[in-house]
Amino acid sequence: MQEPEEKKIALELLETEQAYVNRLHLLDQVFYTELMKEAKNGKTVPEEVVKMIFSNISSIYQFHAKFFLPELQKRMEDWSCNPRIGDVIQKLAPFLKMYGEYLKNFDKAVELITVWSEKSPPFQDLIADIQKRKACANLTLQHHMLEPVQRIPRYELLLKDYIRKLPPESPDRDDAEKALEMIFMVAKHSNAAIAEMERLQNLWVVYQRLGLEDDIVDPSNELIKEGPIQKISTRNNSTSEKYLFLFNNMLLYCVPKVIQVGAEFQVHLRINVDSMKVRELNDAQFPHTFLVSGKQRTLELQAR
Repeated sequence: MQEPEEKKIALELLETEQAYVNRLHLLDQVFYTELMKEAKNGKTVPEEVVKMIFSNISSIYQFHAKFFLPELQKRMEDWSCNPRIGDVIQKLAPFLKMYGEYLKNFDKAVELITVWSEKSPPFQDLIADIQKRKACANLTLQHHMLEPVQRIPRYELLLKDYIRKLPPESPDRDDAEKALEMIFMVAKHSNAAIAEMERLQNLWVVYQRLGLEDDIVDPSNELIKEGPIQKISTRNNSTSEKYLFLFNNMLLYCVPKVIQVGAEFQVHLRINVDSMKVRELNDAQFPHTFLVSGKQRTLELQAR
């Protein structure tokens, strides 16, 4: 007899999960454990660096190896009398939130591997040595580290496929659809965490360029636009190069520093958005000009 389509997909989920657990074992029990051992001996890199590279990979490995994979195996063995996986995946979904931390840390981890490979030849040698082993299948550490990043979208695809193949009257339909919804929410949650992390990093870079002025550094600000602008001096009909940063709550009018030690710009004026007025001008001599006025003063500016 031909296997039903939905069982084939459930088996594919089990097989990919087994391969995934092997990959996690390699990351946690081989790379992390051996690099940590060498770090403790003070031979390669600080222990903190190894911890930062692997983030919470140990928790992810333990969860999949000790809980999710065994549950899935048990379910597939009982398939003939209980053909369903939706309920098992529902138990999995809340734990996938653990991935948020790993994903947020991923870019930083890859950067640390590069930086420390250059700084510490023993560190580089140990990684190269592990990569030569059969379990690594000729792939780099960075390549193996990508696997958890790709796992949640993989669950989503397999589960969508599974639901598509289920007969309309299948007892697993409700559970499987609910599980898919839960996984979708987790994926959204992870993406939102990454986006927020990137926003804060970009904001921090801008604050450094502005010399970290106390009253400006606020993590809730959002940078909307930045760029060079010409300031028009009506007194002598000339223009000079200035720079604007527009945030959701304020406009910073800055002067580029000639000697860039530390900050790149000096803030000359701060205009609060809620009391700011902008008016376009029709000036034949200076096209694309506009007035920006705040409580203290008005600026005549020319865009490109």
